[in-house]
Order: sequence, then C-alpha cells, then structure tokens
Amino acid sequence: MRGHPHRGEADRVTPSASGAAVGRRIGIGLMYGLWKPRVLGSWRVPAAGPVIMAVNHSHNVDGPMVMGTAPRPVHFLIKREAFTGPLDPFLRAIGQVEVDRGSADRAAVTGALDVLAGGGVLGIFPEGSRGEGDFAALRAGLAYFALRSGAPVVPVAVLGSADRRGRLISGLPPLRGRVDVVFGDAFDAGDGSGRRTRAALDAATVRVQARLAAHLAEAKRLTGR
Repeated sequence: MRGHPHRGEADRVTPSASGAAVGRRIGIGLMYGLWKPRVLGSWRVPAAGPVIMAVNHSHNVDGPMVMGTAPRPVHFLIKREAFTGPLDPFLRAIGQVEVDRGSADRAAVTGALDVLAGGGVLGIFPEGSRGEGDFAALRAGLAYFALRSGAPVVPVAVLGSADRRGRLISGLPPLRGRVDVVFGDAFDAGDGSGRRTRAALDAATVRVQARLAAHLAEAKRLTGR
C-alpha cells in the first residue's frame, strides 16, 4: 500500500477481475473518443483462459490503448511511480498491478500470477520501460511468467502513438489521429519440456524476443507504418 515502501505478502490484494472489466469499458470510451484506433487481429486473442499480452512501449498511452481495444479485460504490470495521487486508488480499482522495477517485487509477482491462475489476461511491457518500442531489449520477466504459469503469449504492436505530438496537448498523440493496434498469434514461450531452470528462462527470453520482433515487423508491413 502507499506509504509502505516495502510491501509484504500481507499487504497484497489480488487484482480485481471485475475492476479490470470496468477499466476496459473506460478505456473503450476514452481511446475511441479521443483517437481513431484501428484494431487488427483481435480474434487471435484466446477467448478464455490465462493469456500474457506482450506490448511494445513507445508512449504512455500504449497501455490504455490496449486496455480499450483488446477483446478481454487486461491487468497491466505498471511501474510504482505511476501510483501517485488520485491515480493510485484508481489504478488499483481497475485491477492494475503495481510493480517496483528496482527490486524483486514479490507482491507484484504474486499478484501477476494470481491474475493468470484465475484465467485472466496479464499485460506486460517486456522492454521494461518506455523506449523505441521495438522489442530490442527484453527483460526476463515475461518469460518467467510464461514458464511459471504455462499461459500463451500474444504479441501486441501499438503503432503511431509516438509518431507526432498533439497540438492541444503535446504529451499526447494528435486528437482524433489514427493509432494501430495489431494482435499477433498466441505462442508458447517454453520448449515443451516444462523446465523452469535459468537456462530454460534464458532460452525462452531469446525465443520470445524473436517472436515479438517478427510480429512487430509484420505489423508495420500490414499497417504501412
């Protein structure tokens, strides 16, 4: 909780599935109201069961854009720094998961695994922070969750969110501008052996990075971005 820099298991609250559903409805209203999302391949997202969405990250609007365009509610792992002021209770209410990127955040790991164990959708920015959005540098977190839970990974490319700055609000894409969201085919991060060793995690990370990079290239080809 806020005000407790080192949260323990006693502080953990399982992310709310109903809250994420509310967050999805809010995302639909905001994203389609402010911009013109073009969604491709949403049918590729498994209709039920645990799923990990791996999203490239070049702008702060990418997470809300996926929440508003995905066919299922999404619980994103979101950096602790975002949980400030009125955003703190709001993000928790809509089922998002706070994570301390500077430490081994056991509460966040447990919360994320709870989402998957409950058959929900976990959203991850595998690059760790906002950057070029090209999946060039991946952290091992995504592969860890995939191997630990057995959930399939769905690559998601958000394109156009960082191309230009808006005139009215320079920190956002131009209002009513087009943003493309391309969902890829679900795949298993593991090699089928069920191993969760360090070597297996490293191999899975390499495998995931190759699949995400290939999806991004295909998404750019499809959208002409």
